Amino acid sequence: MPLHATLARADADLAAGRVPMARQRLRSLVEHYPTDLTVRRRLAAVYRLYGEPAEAGRWNYLDESADPAETAAFEARHPDPLRRMIALCWRAPEEHAPTETARARLAALRGTAVGGDGGPVAWTDLYTAAADKVPKDEPRDFLLPGCLAVAAVLLALAVIGAVTTARWLL
Repeated sequence: MPLHATLARADADLAAGRVPMARQRLRSLVEHYPTDLTVRRRLAAVYRLYGEPAEAGRWNYLDESADPAETAAFEARHPDPLRRMIALCWRAPEEHAPTETARARLAALRGTAVGGDGGPVAWTDLYTAAADKVPKDEPRDFLLPGCLAVAAVLLALAVIGAVTTARWLL
């Protein structure tokens, strides 16, 4: 669907109170049109409705009207410049940014980011640089609780299934 048609649908969703649907449409637009600051600005407005200053700051980071408190919340959530670059979902050289403010912010951010090899990072090489920066033996503490929860649910379902089958057979 074309950009303007999708923006119109997102506006209709917002008018009808379907904020999650509008957010989903706008997130999709940012993926397809990462250099369009209007889409980013609209997505930031949706996150303000949710009371999410860090996300509003994320999507309005490149705009000259960016709220300093929202920008600070975004930067606090993503203190590592490389992770911040990834969070912005920008996929072009900063020269492709439509405004001088956006170009300056992108260049400043890229200038502070360091890749896994200790060198500078290009916007087009973000995901490779981020993967290189994470040590291969880094602990994955967040995996254990999730795996245990899934195992507990599967065990509970197996017990329920066995009891139900035993009752049916008897």
